[in-house]
Amino acid sequence: MKFKDLRNKSWFRIISNKYVLISLVFAGWMIFLDTNSWFIHHELDQELNELQDNKNYYQKEIAKDKAVIQQLQDSVELEKFARQKYYMKRPNEEIYIIEYDTVD
Repeated sequence: MKFKDLRNKSWFRIISNKYVLISLVFAGWMIFLDTNSWFIHHELDQELNELQDNKNYYQKEIAKDKAVIQQLQDSVELEKFARQKYYMKRPNEEIYIIEYDTVD
């Protein structure tokens, strides 16, 4: 094909239009090369989503801890917690810890 044959094609006329060429170069620049490119925005959006997930997780954990703290305001619950978690005991009291071996 010769160049004259290409110039007569409608798709070649559209692509060779200077406004279309400038728009294509501008779009390529904005998507791939610019400091505010689409790729950078995509990475930042992913990071933002991860941070939102972390925030939700930690807010749930804070709510759980507040519930535990509220429960521990009662002296009976505080004693129960200390005995279960830290194996504390009263004077003249024996504690036996039974651990089960869970081998499959």
